[in-house]
Amino acid sequence: MSKQNLTRRGLLKTSAVAGAGLAVPTIFTAQSAAAYMNEPTGSTVTLGFNVPQTGPYADEGADELLAQQLAVEHINGEGDGGCLNTFTSKALQGNGILGKKVDFVTGDTQTKSDIARASAKSMIEKDGVIMVNGGSSSGVAVAVQSLCQEAGIIFMAGLTHSNDTTGKDRKANGFRHFFNAYMSGAALAPVLQNVYGNERRAYHLTADYNWGWTQEESIVAYTEAIGWETVNTVKTPLASTDFSSYIAPVLNSGADVLVLNHYGGNMVNSLTNAIQFGLLDKEVNGQNFAIVVPLYSELMATGAGENIKGVYGSMNYNWQLDNEGSKTFVQSFGEKFGKPPSNSAQTCYAQVLLYADACERAGTFNPCGVVEALEGFEFDGLGNGPTLYRAEDHQCFKDVLVVRGAENPTSAYDTLEIVDITPRAQVEYVPNHPMFGGDEASLGTCNPGV
Repeated sequence: MSKQNLTRRGLLKTSAVAGAGLAVPTIFTAQSAAAYMNEPTGSTVTLGFNVPQTGPYADEGADELLAQQLAVEHINGEGDGGCLNTFTSKALQGNGILGKKVDFVTGDTQTKSDIARASAKSMIEKDGVIMVNGGSSSGVAVAVQSLCQEAGIIFMAGLTHSNDTTGKDRKANGFRHFFNAYMSGAALAPVLQNVYGNERRAYHLTADYNWGWTQEESIVAYTEAIGWETVNTVKTPLASTDFSSYIAPVLNSGADVLVLNHYGGNMVNSLTNAIQFGLLDKEVNGQNFAIVVPLYSELMATGAGENIKGVYGSMNYNWQLDNEGSKTFVQSFGEKFGKPPSNSAQTCYAQVLLYADACERAGTFNPCGVVEALEGFEFDGLGNGPTLYRAEDHQCFKDVLVVRGAENPTSAYDTLEIVDITPRAQVEYVPNHPMFGGDEASLGTCNPGV
């Protein structure tokens, strides 16, 4: 956004964020009092937490709600402060956002785009929310992000892994903290090559919506680049619960790797069916059969139980990371809820804090000021290590984890083990990459709503 545009909007910054966590004050003209959507006028500000409370991703949604609740407590100065103590930006003081206490409302997306959009619309129009956070489906994220752009509300995405969210469907009012399908491929391929070699034949089962499509495209591209052959790609309905009819053809395909582009309950069920068919006990093409789950979560691992042993995949975050931000968050979340946080929880917790921090640094709830504060923002201390919010597409860049189902877990919470931390440089790409919409993709302009 140009200096002239900022001046016209009454959002003239004195300087850009110079480095990780440096909170730079913002100076506003009198025009900063111009109206914008759901401008808070009282002593409180309301956030909207739109998550799957029912449906195939309900477990992820439940953890998201816990983390969002915890983030609000910390912003309001309650509890132990959590990552406010490690976040390199020191703008938040535990007194709400810009002196206003934070309240929140919740909605159930049911992992259905139309229902998620209707829920978010109600939050905006009836509850007066100034920001929407959450979701565990890229179809939901794209739909709600589009709505927030139209309404003039900031959307801080929850779990959305499709390339489209910050690719062809990117929006100026939306930001993603989660990694994406391209990054999974870039991180996984070298590990898979090292473990399984170059001469493999892969069969893909793929959730039939935009996340699954871009996950399949990314993994196919990266595995073929290391020499693997793609035998078949088969789409499966998101509502599926029994994948037996999809697993059976794998046995006669000549494939020696099954790639499950499934998430949540879908992945638990498809992996269980694959194990029931004895795939991991078979030898094909002179090699032991393998299964790959490109996108993992602790909740999925717990649901799948022993079936995940030795199965590789990638993650955005894992509570076993050894950095101060992660250790602080794990302690805070664990003391309150009696368990370690999932990567669903960490993502939404970070997004709520990042929004609140951006408002403080911008000195306004005006979404165009928040966008300016987040674009190009570099920080640390929220659990993922050093992180960048790229200005060109509002995609978050950080290290990516490659994990494997543990052979000898000691509890329900260490069923996954980190086998590689892929450096950020290895998963970076140009903003106009063909998988992300190419030269046709554009953020557009920030919409303040009114």
